[in-house]
Amino acid sequence: MQRIALFVLTNLAVMVVVGVITSLLGVGNYGGPGGINVGQLMVFSLVVGFAGAIISLLMSKFMAKMSMGVKVITQPANADEAWIVDTVRKFADKAGIGMPEVGIYEGEPNAFATGAFRNSALVAVSTGLLRGMTREEVEAVIGHEISHVANGDMVTMTLIQGVMNTFVVFASRLLGALIDSWLSRGNERGGRGIGSFAITMVLQVVFGFLAGIVVAWFSRRREFRADHGSAQLMGQPNAMINALARLGNMHAEGQQMPKSLQAMGIVGGFGQLFASHPPMEARIAALKDFRG
Repeated sequence: MQRIALFVLTNLAVMVVVGVITSLLGVGNYGGPGGINVGQLMVFSLVVGFAGAIISLLMSKFMAKMSMGVKVITQPANADEAWIVDTVRKFADKAGIGMPEVGIYEGEPNAFATGAFRNSALVAVSTGLLRGMTREEVEAVIGHEISHVANGDMVTMTLIQGVMNTFVVFASRLLGALIDSWLSRGNERGGRGIGSFAITMVLQVVFGFLAGIVVAWFSRRREFRADHGSAQLMGQPNAMINALARLGNMHAEGQQMPKSLQAMGIVGGFGQLFASHPPMEARIAALKDFRG
């Protein structure tokens, strides 16, 4: 969950900055007395949309370390840290990727992998995960994160996010200009006014929510694949099933579910459309059909 949340927040921040810069440089001048220049608007949308996603990807490791307080293990200080490093190395070798940086951070049971490149990623586990699970379950979770790296999920999600960003920027500005033109027909003023800006911002929020649903759907598909990858690395699905069941039981036993796990599908309703992870029950069911 942290991996996706950090990526999305950084992406949004970069989109805003890039949008301002491109407007100042003139790239954003896609309108005029003759109306919208669709070609220029498309170039503007592509620049803003993909710049936000790509810069977010390149910054992902740095942002994760800073925001989560990750301590990178350069020299294991105890048996647990040595075991984590050895487990990551074992799975990285088996998955055919370069050895990732390995980190540990204080927090509720969780783990994440991030980074722009398969051979220089970061895998981090929380102290809560180490305290709350057996070693075999932790091993399965690490296998899940290594699978994300091996599958190139961060790059895949970056491309999807870039396409969605481009759609949001393009559609909101084009439709905003058309609506403003229709509402102001008969007026003598030319160009885009405050009404066009307000309409565009509202549409950007609406289209942003719709784009978020698409991105979340793709993210859930990648989680199923990473679960399957963990089972392959472990040689059996039981450890990952047990890890997922343990997390699910936090809710079943009436314990307070950590916010980062709520997005893993424990909560239902409309918010499920925006969940970056599928429901635990669906993930466990998929793993029970694992055939190796």
